[in-house]
Amino acid sequence: MRIRGAGRIARAGASAIGEFARTYEGDSLERFLRDLDGAVATIIASRPTAVSLRNGVLSAVKGVSSASTLEEAKAMAAENAERFARSSSKAVETIAAIGAKRIKDGDTVLTHCNSSAAVGVIKGASRQGKSVKVYATETRPWRQGIVTVRELADAGIDVTLIVDSAVRSVMRSVDEVFVGADTITSDGVLINKVGTSQIALAANEARVPFYVCAETYKFSPLTLSGDTVVIEERDAAEVAKPGEIPDSVKIFNPVFDSTPGRYIDALITEEGLIPPGAVYSVMCRLWGVQTPFKE
Repeated sequence: MRIRGAGRIARAGASAIGEFARTYEGDSLERFLRDLDGAVATIIASRPTAVSLRNGVLSAVKGVSSASTLEEAKAMAAENAERFARSSSKAVETIAAIGAKRIKDGDTVLTHCNSSAAVGVIKGASRQGKSVKVYATETRPWRQGIVTVRELADAGIDVTLIVDSAVRSVMRSVDEVFVGADTITSDGVLINKVGTSQIALAANEARVPFYVCAETYKFSPLTLSGDTVVIEERDAAEVAKPGEIPDSVKIFNPVFDSTPGRYIDALITEEGLIPPGAVYSVMCRLWGVQTPFKE
């Protein structure tokens, strides 16, 4: 949790692989490839729900096993990692430019958790000279919303922090909702910070457009072949301190939830504005039927 946000986590994972390759001190290509596999498995296992981490890490090692020398393999992994970091950062900029067009001068928007892509959209609208008001959820238990309001306030944007349960109370005064994504399945289901699905339902009830700001590397190629997304559950101590409640009380602390595509008006990606139902065709166009970051 020292690094938050799916995009930042993906870049950190890819960069870790690049650093591993650059600083590797062994002298055997075979041993390097075995150790690299171990590093990949360890990093991916740290956040099992966020496909962005998996895709970022696997993009860093794509093609490395075909290298003929140790130095070639190390250089390839390092270069792949740098390329992914550049392209993913550029994707956020492109999403900000596209998404900002969906905000009109004087609009009030709502965002959840801390998404660099969603925050980028709001900042982009502000840079265009539009007056924008923002409601940002606190996002318990890790309160990532605090990070969001600091970023927006530093940019001079009118932002109000609300507790998660106040979303429906303010939705009638909201013009658009912008959230990020941790994973998007082949059938357009959004996996994002827990609480997102409730916001989508409230927006649907109030007829407020609900937009997902997502780089295409957050699309899950695994779901093309029917794999399901495992929802990560974290330590109960994040919700209640030891001794704060009776030992007999159970705590359920899922980090993410799923939002069906029918509640999403559009996905804002570096490829443009697309409907949830188009995710499958976009994945096939970009990567083919096979998984995109497979060696």
